[in-house]
Amino acid sequence: MTTPVTPSDLPADPGPPSTEEVAAAADLVGRLARNVESVVLGKPLVVRLTMTALLAEGHVLLEDVPGVGKTTLARAMAASVQGQWRRIQFTPDLLPSDVTGVTIFNQATRGFEFHPGPVFANIVIADEINRASPKTQSALLEVMEERYVTVDGVRHAVPRPFLVVATQNPIEMDGTYRLPEAQLDRFLMKLAVGYPSEAVEIEVLRGAVTRSPEALDAVTDTQVVAQLVRLARRVHIADPLYGYAVRLANATRTHRQIRVGVSPRGVIALTRAACAYALIDGRGYVVPEDLKSLAEPVFSHRLLLSPDAQVRGVAPGDVVREVLDAVPVPSPVAV
Repeated sequence: MTTPVTPSDLPADPGPPSTEEVAAAADLVGRLARNVESVVLGKPLVVRLTMTALLAEGHVLLEDVPGVGKTTLARAMAASVQGQWRRIQFTPDLLPSDVTGVTIFNQATRGFEFHPGPVFANIVIADEINRASPKTQSALLEVMEERYVTVDGVRHAVPRPFLVVATQNPIEMDGTYRLPEAQLDRFLMKLAVGYPSEAVEIEVLRGAVTRSPEALDAVTDTQVVAQLVRLARRVHIADPLYGYAVRLANATRTHRQIRVGVSPRGVIALTRAACAYALIDGRGYVVPEDLKSLAEPVFSHRLLLSPDAQVRGVAPGDVVREVLDAVPVPSPVAV
């Protein structure tokens, strides 16, 4: 097992991160990524984006066909961080209380006690979230945003850091409930794992028995991850890049093929993710390429296409790429 970085190795003093802090953080996240990639083969970008969401305190929606490794990725993430993790298999009969928890009367103490649900964990794997009823979906999506669960008028905080990795199958529609667009906005990113290349798939077959998320050693713990989260918040963004992020969002709001563009919350999500992305890359400052790399996974699921664009088969990602080509990049950017 790799020796974990201790909290003292990553000080969290206020102000811009030092070169040493950034280097230590990048090294740790690199080891985390390699640990996950040992079972999720051939998907380094997907792993890096998931790590970005973890450090940005966002949540990830993995949408893809069955059997491409969505759940394996989520389980490998959970195994690499020594903390609490839970898996919720969403089904049509799942109740909100099955997710959040319930208050039960204790005969011995003659009082009510709260029994936490599986959402009280550092990493929550929500398998096939679109199979649950809208009411149950809302129970999870509410705690994703607020990081609190309210049961019988009492608020209960979930552990921090808190990451939800939800999966959904886009091809089976029977018995599923589509996530509303307003609730999709709660996810920092929407990712697709995609099919592996031929060489990678052969490697998967060779190691199908030996490569398992359960066999992974933890690289670090939640205390250190919490410090990485705080460090990512201190990454510097120059004012011209704030303006660039806003102009990208404005371009989606006025695009002829978009009915509803990116909200201010989406712009905040982009800048937060860019800070984490830069830290992972070993920088204490954001560059325009960070925003451009993250625009599609952060913006695409927040866009509502016009009816004409839907009929013509336009994808939200196509519009985001068109916007990136049209909006000029600020240069030079002072860091």
